[in-house]
Parts: sequence; structure tokens; C-alpha cells
Amino acid sequence: MTTDPAALYAPTRGLGRVDYRLLREATLTGVRQGRISRADACDAHPELLRAARSYSEETGEPCPLCGDGPLVLVRYVFGPRLPPNGRCVATNGDWDRIRRRKGDFTCYVVEVCSDCSWNHLRFRFGVAGAR
Repeated sequence: MTTDPAALYAPTRGLGRVDYRLLREATLTGVRQGRISRADACDAHPELLRAARSYSEETGEPCPLCGDGPLVLVRYVFGPRLPPNGRCVATNGDWDRIRRRKGDFTCYVVEVCSDCSWNHLRFRFGVAGAR
């Protein structure tokens, strides 16, 4: 997979996207200023950390909090006839299988640091399946 933002948004087909950069920056500022505890910001669920180790893509960016761990992206897709906890999408083949399904789907892209458990929703976008 690629970290090129244009390629990440390619599957949207006009369904729109929401970028959470402003909320991310507000959270990081809150941690730096002591308004948000580091424990609250670094609270990744064990299943998210497992997905980050196994089904993710490195961004090449350091973690914005600890500065040590590599930041990775984990993608979850939710929609009709998918498990209630979504499906982790890690490869182009996974994307192809989603696009062949009927219905519209929503993909959530979460940035995760496995070292300190930082996690934040980076963006979400719609994915149009087969018609």
C-alpha cells in the first residue's frame, strides 16, 4: 500500500471524506499543556495494537508524542455484511474485495504508535461498492 494521500482517497468515488487533523493538533496541544493526560492520549486498545503490528503501513513519521516509535496507519472498513467490528484492510487485494461487495462502506484510517500506544483517527472516507 502507499502513503500517497491521493492514492489513499482514490476509492472514495465522490462519497466524501473527513480529515481529523485539527482535532489531532488540539489533542497534542492539550497533552503538551497538561490539559489532557498522556495516559488518555496513549490508550490504544490491545486489538488496535495487534492490527498495527500485523496489518498496517508505516508512514515514515515518528510518533508525535514519544518521538521514538514509528507511526503506522491501520485501516478499518465498516458496512453491509461485514463483521460488527469492521474489517481490517491492509492490501490492494483487500480493497478489491471490498469494492466488489454491494453497498456503501466507510473506511476509518487510524494512526498508531506501538511503542507508547498513541492512536488517533486520521481521516475517514466513503467507499462505493458494486452496484
